Amino acid sequence: MTQPPPPPPPPNQPPNQPPNQPPPGFGAPQDPPPGQGGFGAPQPPEGPAGPEGPAGPGGFGAPAPSPQGGQPGYGYPQQGPPPGYGYPQGAQPGYGQPQGPPPGYGHPQGAQPGYGAPQQPYGYGGYGQPPTQPMQAGPGQKGPGGGKKSATTRIVIAAVCAVALIVGGGVWYAATTGDDDKAGSSAGQSTGGGEQGGDGGDKSKGGDGAGKGEPAADGPGKEKAPADPTARTAFQHPEPKVEDITFLRGSWVSGKTFVKPGLNSVVGFDAESGATSWTLKLPGQVCASSRHQSDDGKAAIVFEAAKRTGPRFYQPCTEVGVVDLTSGKLLWSESVTGGTGGDGKIKFAEVTQSGDVVAAGGLEGGAAFDLDSGKVRWKPNSADTCTDRGYGGGAALVAVRRCGSISSPHIVIQALDTKDGRPLFSYKMPETVEYASIVSAKPLVVAADVGDTAGVAGFSDLFSLDDKGALRARIPATGDLYEAKCRTTEVENCRKIAVGNGRVYLPTSARESSSGFKDTNEIVSFDLATGKPTSDRTEAGARHLLLPLRMDGGNLIAYRTAAYDTGGQVISIDGGTFEQTVLMKNPGDKKSSTVERSFTADGDDMRYDGGRLFLSAGLVSEDSYSERQLVVAYATG
Repeated sequence: MTQPPPPPPPPNQPPNQPPNQPPPGFGAPQDPPPGQGGFGAPQPPEGPAGPEGPAGPGGFGAPAPSPQGGQPGYGYPQQGPPPGYGYPQGAQPGYGQPQGPPPGYGHPQGAQPGYGAPQQPYGYGGYGQPPTQPMQAGPGQKGPGGGKKSATTRIVIAAVCAVALIVGGGVWYAATTGDDDKAGSSAGQSTGGGEQGGDGGDKSKGGDGAGKGEPAADGPGKEKAPADPTARTAFQHPEPKVEDITFLRGSWVSGKTFVKPGLNSVVGFDAESGATSWTLKLPGQVCASSRHQSDDGKAAIVFEAAKRTGPRFYQPCTEVGVVDLTSGKLLWSESVTGGTGGDGKIKFAEVTQSGDVVAAGGLEGGAAFDLDSGKVRWKPNSADTCTDRGYGGGAALVAVRRCGSISSPHIVIQALDTKDGRPLFSYKMPETVEYASIVSAKPLVVAADVGDTAGVAGFSDLFSLDDKGALRARIPATGDLYEAKCRTTEVENCRKIAVGNGRVYLPTSARESSSGFKDTNEIVSFDLATGKPTSDRTEAGARHLLLPLRMDGGNLIAYRTAAYDTGGQVISIDGGTFEQTVLMKNPGDKKSSTVERSFTADGDDMRYDGGRLFLSAGLVSEDSYSERQLVVAYATG
């Protein structure tokens, strides 16, 4: 795949900005999500870099010291945090603009409470002020909006608005939710997510419009509810000691091994005890990892060719490799040159895999390798007029390509033949789309910001395409209605969204519950063939959010966030009936829930497999919260 010259760097770029790095962000500045951890921002190292911290078990260091606060300034390397992990509030950062660390990573910033945390009376402060009451018109006063409207006029306007919301997919669920005191109470009695965190049984119906009982289109799931879903903390490991902000995103579960990138390494842990099974030493830091793995336990990574040194703490991400998740061996590693890079190595920002191919992409173009041998199947070519920005993998391989001139580019979605990269079909996105993300490669669902209207989610619309590249449906999904997130400059990065049964499942944004705060939501779905909302709807219950993790056959695996006095839960939602089944209930004591609430589904990894839940950090910093953990594992039985 050949590449046109990349756009010139913007003016006034800081001297230590890593080259050819995409701009950060989920699409627009946002406040920290309510209760997603939120312990504050790490600060940059002061002065020259010191010696590396002592290595801990399996190559991980000791817990970091207590935080001092502060924000990175100009010149602080943007390789950490990675694109999309946070930025200064109040302005979307551009190329070279310094960015703050992400909210919700367990770093102190005024002790932002988690979902369901007690508010002002308990001394937390900040988030959780009671919502402002709407202005009421007194005698002789006009209400908001000016003049007095007749009852008939108000009824007509309300009806028109309701129809518009239903057609647009927006907050159609609001009309059926009713008083959340009832919704929260119902959820608390039957799903384990209510006011008191009670369990009240393992299964519950969804909303009034839940499924009609037909079997899920994609068949039964493999995850089964244990006799007792009560979970224990199986093991935990502290964050390693670092001198900068270090990217550690990615994890895999392979048989009896949980695998996680570490400092210049990849480490395998025994999934039951947490003991180190193996440590793979690397010449540099892992900077991207595939969210997929092969059936025989192989996973792709991108890593740096040398260790980072101060004061920049940056090395280019040029090496692509495959790790055997069972043995811990690096099966091969390769780099490529070409395109606009000339003799220099191509730098990659992300990697994925599909079948027997590994594909890595970035601003300098994309390349693909044989999964078993590492043989290059294609790489950037300076004669090409399009650039492969990245790929979506899994059941198929799909490329997001940027074509046309620098001044008038357009985005094309292409399904690829994995043998040589030949396009099987192409779909041109609307002209106002600058970035696109692959939510699912098969069925093909693309998220995109159309006309710079995405808001905090990073996407404004979902595009459902058929197996020939024709548009099936376009689903409006504006950023203030749903909790799902896609980083605008990465292709396979969307979180808190799932595709299955011919539907896309989305969590609604937090809304006010009977607690008086915005601390509950629902999961709803849209039909990929028509784009219309379905009758699927299931509630989180007051003081919790319900977030999709992945599909399990035709069932949806979801995570119910922890509150200050209850642990999180893993839920299986039947794809046919939309009934909830509790698979796991985590410890609810204060210490355990504090640790659990320091992880966020926006940037950390959440893996559930066979009765075990693994929460692991997406990045670490020099001044991490002292109780912040690199990985925490929960197990039932």
